[in-house]
Amino acid sequence: MTVVRPNEALTRLMLGNQRFVQHRLDNPHRDFTRIEAVAEHQEPFAAILSCADSRVIPEVLFDQGIGDMFVIRVAGNLAMMDTVASAEYAIAVLGVSLLMVLGHERCGAVKATLVGGSFPGIISTLAESVAPALKATQHQTGDRLTNVIQANVHLQLERLSRSTVVKAAMAKGQLRLVGAYYDLDTAEVQILEDRPDAGV
Repeated sequence: MTVVRPNEALTRLMLGNQRFVQHRLDNPHRDFTRIEAVAEHQEPFAAILSCADSRVIPEVLFDQGIGDMFVIRVAGNLAMMDTVASAEYAIAVLGVSLLMVLGHERCGAVKATLVGGSFPGIISTLAESVAPALKATQHQTGDRLTNVIQANVHLQLERLSRSTVVKAAMAKGQLRLVGAYYDLDTAEVQILEDRPDAGV
């Protein structure tokens, strides 16, 4: 098993995003040779809890390929029971050394929470999960939607940090927990919060 240190994993992602922004893509691990190499076993180096928004594709915006990242996508990049369990699997079973919560500009799930109103089906459960971020930013200046989106990233990081699996991996210096924000206009990823592992 290839061991990728937490700081190396974060550097790899951010360099990949720089390549994407600068139109200098490596497009790694995107051929049939790679498909054959990971067909029986996967060793992703990072896990990303990302929004399900069709414009936010972590493998593309970080210039990574097949088998490089374990991507968990849900509207609003929410750390709910299923997504936390998925992150724990990536850490405990697959051995990822980086867990990133990736929010993004003009997030529809957050905007719907901000605007309010009624929603069909069980969409309201998403709004309920975002609501604490709404409250946390009520006195902030600046763009209201951006403030809530970024506060939501911090909120989901906090929820993930309560996981016993996350805590244990960080205590052993095996995991770095990071919150980030993707700009839809520039394609740049900005680090909002970084909780390094004990060994960095």
